[in-house]
Amino acid sequence: MRVKPVRWQGSDEALRAVQVAFDVEEAVLEAVRTAAFKQHVSTSDQIRQVLGLATTAKPKRPRLTVSLSAADYEFLAKRYGLAADDRLAIKERATRDLIAFAGKPAAATKKNSTGARKPVRGRKQNN
Repeated sequence: MRVKPVRWQGSDEALRAVQVAFDVEEAVLEAVRTAAFKQHVSTSDQIRQVLGLATTAKPKRPRLTVSLSAADYEFLAKRYGLAADDRLAIKERATRDLIAFAGKPAAATKKNSTGARKPVRGRKQNN
């Protein structure tokens, strides 16, 4: 048996976790989502709170997610004037659209060690 690197050993519990979907009425969905929004937590954390389960003290990586198909990337590439295979550039442009939707100026970004971009505090970006 192979020995796992130390940095991977903490992920064992997460790998054994099972995602559970609850089929409930629209009113329950709305109540959970509204409570989560008001408390600035994910819907998953809100469900854990309702069920009396432990939650993390703060979000590890607050983010929005969406599933994009190849056709979605093609559409966005045309919209932004980019190559469909330049998924990072498409993601960056989509991020700007989401920030604009929220009514906030786009923050300057820099790449972190994983290649993902993160906001740089205290700097303005001119577009």
